[in-house]
Amino acid sequence: MQNDNSVAVWDIFVRVFHWSLVAAFAVAYATSEEENSWHIYAGYTVLGLISLRLVWGFVGGRYARFGEFVRSPAAVLRYVSQLRQGTAPRYLGHNPLGGWMVLALLATLFVVTISGLKVYAIEEGRGPLAQGTEMITVIGAAHAEDHEGNRAEADGDAEEFWEEIHEGATNFMLLLIAAHVLGVVVSSKLHHEKLVKAMITGRKAKDLNCDK
Repeated sequence: MQNDNSVAVWDIFVRVFHWSLVAAFAVAYATSEEENSWHIYAGYTVLGLISLRLVWGFVGGRYARFGEFVRSPAAVLRYVSQLRQGTAPRYLGHNPLGGWMVLALLATLFVVTISGLKVYAIEEGRGPLAQGTEMITVIGAAHAEDHEGNRAEADGDAEEFWEEIHEGATNFMLLLIAAHVLGVVVSSKLHHEKLVKAMITGRKAKDLNCDK
């Protein structure tokens, strides 16, 4: 039986998505230097999860929808100002800053996974971004060696480019995660609530003075 002083906020999809994403990204990051199947499958899992979350952001419950928590830049700046003064209002769902953090996390994860798939395609010739059957061309024997050399050089340049994108996006993702955790800690202390527990149970305490 649920406490009458609490209200359902995070639906089961949001909660499963959140903790599954945490686990999948952790596995992908922990195996990033090993280049094994764990890293690859974890990357596929992350991409699948964020794809589902994009859909759920339009068809899910009230607090899961982008239209509920993605607010204007002016609203975000106002919230940041209130946060610095210690007067920021409590939101049952994502606050204005947290809403934009959700978008930043999803966008960065998309870049991380797509760039990873590009590297995988170039290095192994596998994955959804790998080239299909190549066009058959007649190359003179005298030019075959030059052709292969130019191709190898081009592949090397492309691999280096996507590896840099992948590494840079991953590092930026770590910064976002740190900022997200800090935001959870600050908001939990400011409003005297347990946000981590809420993402497990799906429920938060009622507040008649709550902004949203």
